[in-house]
Amino acid sequence: MEFASIRIITADVDRLTAFYERVTGEVAARPAPVFAEIRTSGGAGLAIGSTATVAMLGESAPRPGSNATVIVEFQVDDVDAEFARLREVLDDVVLEPTTMPWGNRSTIFRDPDGNFVNLFSPPTG
Repeated sequence: MEFASIRIITADVDRLTAFYERVTGEVAARPAPVFAEIRTSGGAGLAIGSTATVAMLGESAPRPGSNATVIVEFQVDDVDAEFARLREVLDDVVLEPTTMPWGNRSTIFRDPDGNFVNLFSPPTG
């Protein structure tokens, strides 16, 4: 088994894709207007799908903007530099760059749909 991706369901694929392209610095593959996927050097991808991609699930379909349990995480070289680069486009910063008790440097913010995003770097030395 190979882990492929995490998919975020959204009502606005273009907006969310543009946000994650800005965060990752990668251009998303767009095989269809209702779907985008961003692959980073780590291998697995972040998929972004329209509500149309899960409509067949009926009442069990994921609801955009209702996440309260998942954090999308990206390991970066310099949390402070990435935070400074992105600050002007972040509407909801949950945690300014902070050194966590276990040593990671981390910043947490929400994407345009309210999902948590963590940029972190492990301790060095």
